[in-house]
Amino acid sequence: MTGFVVSIILAAALLHAVWNAIVKTAADRTTTLGLVALGHVIPGVVMVAVLPLPEPESLIYVALSTVVHFGYFYMLGQAYKHGDLSVVYPIARGIVPALVALWAMIFAGEFLPLQAWIGIAVIACGIQLSSWTALRSGVGRTALGYALGTGFCISLYSLVDGLGVRLSGNTLSYWAWGAFGHLFIAGFIGWRKAPSLAKLPLRTWIIGITGGFVSMTAYGLVLFAKNFAPLGAVSALRETSVIFAALIGFVLLKEGNWLRRLGAAVLMAFGVGLIGLSV
Repeated sequence: MTGFVVSIILAAALLHAVWNAIVKTAADRTTTLGLVALGHVIPGVVMVAVLPLPEPESLIYVALSTVVHFGYFYMLGQAYKHGDLSVVYPIARGIVPALVALWAMIFAGEFLPLQAWIGIAVIACGIQLSSWTALRSGVGRTALGYALGTGFCISLYSLVDGLGVRLSGNTLSYWAWGAFGHLFIAGFIGWRKAPSLAKLPLRTWIIGITGGFVSMTAYGLVLFAKNFAPLGAVSALRETSVIFAALIGFVLLKEGNWLRRLGAAVLMAFGVGLIGLSV
């Protein structure tokens, strides 16, 4: 894996942390998630109109990804409803790298070297350490179930999109249609929240849709990287978004213990190095 690809994935992780920080600070997280989905749709419509169709064999993956993303947004919203983000988020993201690497081995024939698996394990440990105090306080059974469901959905769409973008013949076109597919998510949440939408302040609309632009950009970078690197490795590096989120929480939101978060950052950086040098 080249330094350029690693830097692309780490940039995506930083952007991912930014939009999750936007959701974290929202008063109504479900509505904000709907606006984030709408923030995918708006540029997606424009791109679909001007770009060629991806290869036909990749369209089934776009459809599958849309269905899985619907489940992801539902699970994430319910997880935030029943548990604190500082507990839910590391659980959901922590299981993803190993699951994606496992799915890639089964369905794509990608076998990572032992050093990469060690790197994945180190990153997973860093994710948990970044929110250790919150995790130690405990998590309810319902919140835990939804957090694990969220992580499972992330691993599935990571696999589906990784396979789909390689068949698409055009990463931009696949990205555009995936973004456009968020129309169903935004529409469903809009339907459920219709009575309160008219009362939303303009600032909330702007923040939520901006979060969607950031989220879409982050995932576009990840899709690009999946053309050049094993899916499990890409997923593991992407999950460094957790430490970026933790650092944002410490610097901007005045959360948590800086020494523990610094230790988690060092641990995850070590894991990134192991993966980057092994594949």
